[in-house]
Amino acid sequence: MSLAGLNNLYREVILDHSEHPHHKHLLNNATNKITLKNPTCGDVINLEIQLTGEMVTDIGFTGDGCTISQSSASMMTDAVVGKSISESIEMAHIFSDMVMGQKHSQSDLDKLGDAAILSSVMKFPARIKCATLCWWALRKSLGEEDDD
Repeated sequence: MSLAGLNNLYREVILDHSEHPHHKHLLNNATNKITLKNPTCGDVINLEIQLTGEMVTDIGFTGDGCTISQSSASMMTDAVVGKSISESIEMAHIFSDMVMGQKHSQSDLDKLGDAAILSSVMKFPARIKCATLCWWALRKSLGEEDDD
C-alpha cells in the first residue's frame, strides 16, 4: 500500500472512532471517575472506570471534543478493558511518549491497538493535548500523580 493510501486508511479509522465512538456511555457501577478539560480548545472528557480488584473490567466516557480527542478516547477505552491498573498506566505512558516523538518498540506500540495510528499527531503540536487528554484522565483516575 502506498504512503498516501496508508494515510487515508489511518484517517478513515480516526474518523470512524470519532463518528462511532466505542464505550461512549456512562457506567452505573463506576469505581473511579474524573473530568478533565483542555482549556486550549474546549475538549472535555468525563471518564468512568469500573475496577474489579486491579483489573479494568469496564470503562466509559462522555464529553465533547474534536475528532482527535473523541477518537483517542474511543481507542483508549478499547485498549485498556481487561488490562490491569499497571498495564493501563504503562500504556498511557507509551501513548504520551509516542505522540511526543519518542521511540518505542513495535511490541509496545502494539499494546495500544488502534491508538498507535495517532502517532502522526506529533506533526501537529497543537493537537497533542487533544490526543492525550483521555490518557491523562486514565492515569489520574487510576491514582497516578503528576510526575512528568
